[in-house]
Amino acid sequence: MAKRWYVVHTYSGYENKVKNDLEHRIETYGLEDQIVDIQIPTEEITEVKDGGKRETKESKVFPGYVLVRMEVDDNSWAVVRNTPGVTGFVGIDGKPTPLRRSEYNKIMRRTNPVGTVAPKHTTTSNLEPGMAVKVVSGPLADFDGTVSEVMPEAGKVKVMLTIFGRETPVELTLDQVVTII
Repeated sequence: MAKRWYVVHTYSGYENKVKNDLEHRIETYGLEDQIVDIQIPTEEITEVKDGGKRETKESKVFPGYVLVRMEVDDNSWAVVRNTPGVTGFVGIDGKPTPLRRSEYNKIMRRTNPVGTVAPKHTTTSNLEPGMAVKVVSGPLADFDGTVSEVMPEAGKVKVMLTIFGRETPVELTLDQVVTII
């Protein structure tokens, strides 16, 4: 049976503890051949603090979830399911449902853009109304839009995005958008 990626639901804030406990349990039960990888999807977030100081920190993309690459059978399922902090697998009727390859790739491209060209983050000096931009973080990531207003003193930009077929003004921080060349 092939090893596939599954999403495991945990108590929010316990993702790292679940990963460490699960790694220990895999070794204890000798399941290294069945459960081969554990990932906590994260991304780097740049925040503009008081005084315009930028601070970069790592943030979980999906708080309360851990990705596990495994071959599911009764034994491996029980080891993961009974790990402290785990509340269950994401799936239908209690059965773990594997991620499609495209879903996994999209998640990991967002968390670790290996092999992708990282777009330059814009600064206040090069954004102007009318410029085409792409949203790179937050709930509207991957939307394209047009700058309608730049607010450098607040570190923000107003962008017109097409959401559900309608032009919608959205206020974003400067580090959430990149210019489209």
